[in-house]
Amino acid sequence: MKGNKWFSLIDKVSTERTLQLAWEKVRRNAGSCGVDGITIGRFEQDSQSRLLAVNEHLSKGTYQPKPVKRVWIDKPGSVEKRPLGIPTVTDRVVQAAVRMVIEPIFENRFAKHSYGFRPGRGCKDALRRVEELLQAGMTHIVDVDIKGYFDAIPHDRLMALVREHVADGRVLGLIEGFLKQGVMEGTEWVETVEDMPEDEPQGTPQGGVISPLLANIYLDPLDWLMAGVGFEMVRYADDMVVLCRSQEEAEAALEKLREWMAGAGLTLHPDKTRTVDMNLADSHFDFLGYRFKRSRGGRMMRLVRPKSLRKLREAIKPRTHRAGGRSMKAIVEDLNRTLPGWFGYFKHVMASELSGIDGWIRMRLRSILRKRRGLKGRGRGGDHQRWPNRYFTKLGLFCLLEARETEIISLRNGANH
Repeated sequence: MKGNKWFSLIDKVSTERTLQLAWEKVRRNAGSCGVDGITIGRFEQDSQSRLLAVNEHLSKGTYQPKPVKRVWIDKPGSVEKRPLGIPTVTDRVVQAAVRMVIEPIFENRFAKHSYGFRPGRGCKDALRRVEELLQAGMTHIVDVDIKGYFDAIPHDRLMALVREHVADGRVLGLIEGFLKQGVMEGTEWVETVEDMPEDEPQGTPQGGVISPLLANIYLDPLDWLMAGVGFEMVRYADDMVVLCRSQEEAEAALEKLREWMAGAGLTLHPDKTRTVDMNLADSHFDFLGYRFKRSRGGRMMRLVRPKSLRKLREAIKPRTHRAGGRSMKAIVEDLNRTLPGWFGYFKHVMASELSGIDGWIRMRLRSILRKRRGLKGRGRGGDHQRWPNRYFTKLGLFCLLEARETEIISLRNGANH
């Protein structure tokens, strides 16, 4: 290390120990195969010989990433789909190894109000910080949306930021290689390096192991700029809000964001970026799956974001179809694979939100029971007497509201002790 730059890193990336740890992380995360058709299971069958081959290519500087496989996945709450780039398992291992080596270099420099894809930080920390700032009177919000962020990051400018602290040419070459991988959809090439704009290639493949780190590196100067001029920004990857004490401050923060984005080759979404006065009744903003809303009575509430609620319902509906042939116990066991985890993230919403979801789930289960009795329509009216809530409790159905009440009691008992 000289002058705050690291010059010799490839030997750390290519060591057997680093590659083995990288492979273990990739294996735990599972995922689909890439364009070469090699699955996690197939890679595992002879992982040691594959890792030795990777070590040799990295040491000689001959490693070449393969194209990413493009698949289209549903956008929650939308009929649109978004592209996801799936690297090969081998490329994911190498990306993980590179990330393990360079992440600590940048992690020590990242701003404290950046929470996304960082060790020891997560969504709940970001949400907790937003809650703290709201309670401190910062009720004028800049709700920020960067238009197509991952697809718009300019390669040259990103690499310039990486080069500020990494000077190992082979590691830099690996990162550039991952940025400029071709894209295949099915058996067809849909994008190559030559297809990218000649003046400034851009974009990091969503789905790549190293993409979240690169995305944080590119937005880090914005973090320090906003903090330097006194704005309270909370950022999780490209999802961010700025909390201010007045409308004038919010407008100034928005202008500062526009200036920086223009200089960084990025664009704020004109429809989704806005300022919100949370002192007004029914005002709201969404952040990381939650909706923060001011009630008509002036109370600040946390609700489930409508898109997040639709995503839950879309996951439950196929499992509670009235024509299904499974036993009620099997259906409940299936639901219980989803509900506790969902509650773990959304347990801070209003009790009425959880109660409403519980009621909707039981309605669907009662509808199944009605169907089996030869009755039509949804569970309602007398069905609540035929199959009361305790009927589903005895079957073991996870109840969101009861889980919330149990946790509150547990926290109170802990505080008393």
